[in-house]
Amino acid sequence: MKKFFLITLTCFLVLGVGLAMAQQDFSKVEIKAYRVHGNIYMLEGSGGNIGASVGPDGILIVDDQFAPLADKIQAVLKGIGGGRLKFILNTHWHYDHTGGNKVFGPEAPIIAHTNVRKRLMTEQKIFDRIIPPEPKDAWPVITFDASLSLHFNGEEIKMIHFPHGHTDGDSVIFFTRSNVVHMGDHFFAGRFPFVDLGSGGDAEGLIKNVGAVIHQFSADVKIIPGHGPLSTLDDLKTYHRMLIETTDIVHQRIAAGKNLEKIKAEGMPDKWKSWGSGFISTDQWIEIIYRSLTKKDVTLTP
Repeated sequence: MKKFFLITLTCFLVLGVGLAMAQQDFSKVEIKAYRVHGNIYMLEGSGGNIGASVGPDGILIVDDQFAPLADKIQAVLKGIGGGRLKFILNTHWHYDHTGGNKVFGPEAPIIAHTNVRKRLMTEQKIFDRIIPPEPKDAWPVITFDASLSLHFNGEEIKMIHFPHGHTDGDSVIFFTRSNVVHMGDHFFAGRFPFVDLGSGGDAEGLIKNVGAVIHQFSADVKIIPGHGPLSTLDDLKTYHRMLIETTDIVHQRIAAGKNLEKIKAEGMPDKWKSWGSGFISTDQWIEIIYRSLTKKDVTLTP
């Protein structure tokens, strides 16, 4: 049976202007700001976590959630320091992270990996769904292929591209002096992640990228995940171990000749049970791994 739960996931994570947005009452969403370290903040609301540098040079934000939340986001930023918005960094192209681009773009330049601009400015196909291009105001105007640095509010802020993990356009943001990192959707804290196979994501690539990042961190680094609470290096190491172990389990079962339904029926070890209580269930995570490893049915429709 071909179960394309990924269509539903995409509606929520990618099609911010689609069904998920229509069903959500954004008037009830509260934007909460938490000081991470120094002048770096994490904002929670609906969609991906926002990172913010607030200081004498103005404001820089990492991701911007959904367009209907822009006024609330602006109000919270004003409350924690004010100043003018100077830069918007996009960790990847999904609309729960870039939906606010069309509102904030006219105010400040948007910076992202080259593939983020390509996807936002052109029609995209997510399985059987056609996503129209975003308006010009939502497009990144500064792009890069490997890395980029901004010198802002007294520190170097590095954007480093990690290919074929969550998507094909992901960046990890390093606030070098503050010792804070925004992982984007390479990190779903305490839960199974979404890997967008149709946008160049890859389960094994995600493992490789997270492992590479871990080796660059000091023990006291503060980590802003794409989804979930503010995290530590130990939290990220646990997440990485989960990725390795669960992917290896699916790999071994495929090698034993088991099909997807059998692999799902066998489930995952109890120690990872709670990780399937978030947006991505255990069955859904198993299917993501299976389809990534076998490259099967990535472009089929239900």
